[in-house]
Amino acid sequence: MRFQVLTIFPDLLDSPLQEGIIRRARQAGKIDVAVTNIRDFAVDKHAMTDDRPFGGGEGMVMKPEPLAAAIRHARQVDGHVVLLSPQGRRYSQAVAQELAQRKSLILVCGRYEGVDERIRQNYIDEEISIGDYILTGGELGAMVIIDSVTRLLPGVLGCADSVEHDTFSRGGLKYPQYTRPADFEGHLVPEVLLSGDHEKIARWRFVAGVRMTLDKRPDLLGKMSFSKKELQLLEKEGMYPGAAAKEKN
Repeated sequence: MRFQVLTIFPDLLDSPLQEGIIRRARQAGKIDVAVTNIRDFAVDKHAMTDDRPFGGGEGMVMKPEPLAAAIRHARQVDGHVVLLSPQGRRYSQAVAQELAQRKSLILVCGRYEGVDERIRQNYIDEEISIGDYILTGGELGAMVIIDSVTRLLPGVLGCADSVEHDTFSRGGLKYPQYTRPADFEGHLVPEVLLSGDHEKIARWRFVAGVRMTLDKRPDLLGKMSFSKKELQLLEKEGMYPGAAAKEKN
């Protein structure tokens, strides 16, 4: 998969792209990441990429000429153009899975008060927001997309089952995790996890994940679905997801 990031601060992406799973995915040829400096497409000798808004007001607006030229350059390799924007659709695991089906993404990082509206209307395929808060630019949002999409690609993670059992993979939170030592300052790992009984462990993890969702993110319950057997198990544990939970066919 190919990612192209258009930004006026390309150095912001250097370190994240050189670490961990992203680095290994690049080295293995699972992904290709190209970072393009929008300033390289500026039309004046000062390489200006922003100007004052028509009609007055605070801040600066990213100019259309450099952005349009940078996007046209990126589109020489076909790609889905995404503008990181607070008015875009909310990013989620489902959106990450959707984007992971594409072969190429062009991620446009806005700055200042935003981009010229003519760019938004004529050069952008969709806008995405990673949350209801304001950042100084779209670079961190672009990195969030690269990271979350990359780990969904076949062969990227060392354990393929990790994706299937991740938090949000079935709508709710993941079960609690434990590792050695079994006794840490008098706090013990649940005995079932030491039993070696994989069926019991699977049941415990399922119930623990639903309980954590109910306790910490009950708003997610409506996104979860359960089989009749799972609903019976939850009722046996004294947990009643209620009408918000959907039953699997």
